[in-house]
Amino acid sequence: MRWAGQAVNGSTDTESENALPGLARLDTFVRTVRTPDFDGVTFHEVLAKSALNKVPKSSSMPFDWTINPMRGCLHRCTYCFARGTHEYLGLDSGDDFDRQIVVKVNVVDVLAAELGRPSWRRERVALGTNTDPYQRAEGRYRFMPGIIAALAASGTPLSLLTKGTLLRRDLPLLSEAAQQVPVDIATSIAIFDDELQQSVEPGTPTASARLASITAAAELGLRPTVFLMPVLPRLTDSREHLDYALSRIAAAGASRVVYGTLHLRPGAREWFMQWLGQRHPELVPYYRSLYSRRSYAPVEYRSELAARIAPLLKKHRLSKQDAAQTRPAGRRPSPGPAASATPRAARSTGLIAAEMPALAARAIMQPTLF
Repeated sequence: MRWAGQAVNGSTDTESENALPGLARLDTFVRTVRTPDFDGVTFHEVLAKSALNKVPKSSSMPFDWTINPMRGCLHRCTYCFARGTHEYLGLDSGDDFDRQIVVKVNVVDVLAAELGRPSWRRERVALGTNTDPYQRAEGRYRFMPGIIAALAASGTPLSLLTKGTLLRRDLPLLSEAAQQVPVDIATSIAIFDDELQQSVEPGTPTASARLASITAAAELGLRPTVFLMPVLPRLTDSREHLDYALSRIAAAGASRVVYGTLHLRPGAREWFMQWLGQRHPELVPYYRSLYSRRSYAPVEYRSELAARIAPLLKKHRLSKQDAAQTRPAGRRPSPGPAASATPRAARSTGLIAAEMPALAARAIMQPTLF
């Protein structure tokens, strides 16, 4: 859904060179939009040149490609590692990252074209690796159903990670997609103290709401993972907090848990430390000792955390080994780089098929920006 009647300066087709410095210099169309439904937020609608982003071969990530329909995130997590990417656009990594959202309005169109190329090898595609695909604005733009349908219909495996409960809208579609391609769903839940969670991640749903999404996914036969990350030193790393978190995750029906410690890249570091100084000034010296010369917590800390959490994962049957032992036998492996099966759009049924006519009817006849 676009923002009819809500553009800056009262026009639906208004160019605003000052609103998006990093793109305005390209001397091409940028549309800025504000709406009362998102008070204080400006959306910058751009046209994407490509939807699929290739992961460098040097990366250790277990996927080859990513898709990011938006840049910037309404979840406003103080520690978000993606904050620094906003600086490429001439915006700051703090408040601008939270309130100046870049939206690739043609992302589904471009993706459908890319997946239809003979050169596409149907390697795994991940969503949610940079900014959240189910942040609240997805309810208005509705990119994800088209993205999921296009990937599944082309025979492309997919994975997604989100903190957004809007995921539940698309669970039936994801369940259908899982009948055609490997589908991995994960929800990130870092904090199980509501007051602390709303302070650190002020735009996110509560842990209880996210756990309800896990339960809904499990009830449809999906095997959701919970990313218990980042673990915050001296805030969420006690045995008591971890045990409580894992007990709730297990009760919700998660298949396994992946955990990780806080890391603070430039851009995120300054924003998080500002929050820490305001809310927990007593911890500032400790965090400076951990992160003053590095983005990741020291090996010693990570080893201590691993020793603390490993027996809890075993206790609640949420380790990788437990997930492997209970994985359904019928799940097919991911297609390898040499996969050459014909894209499956013609064989799609149900919810996927309902999305496909709209994709087929949309031609990419516009100039590109991003």
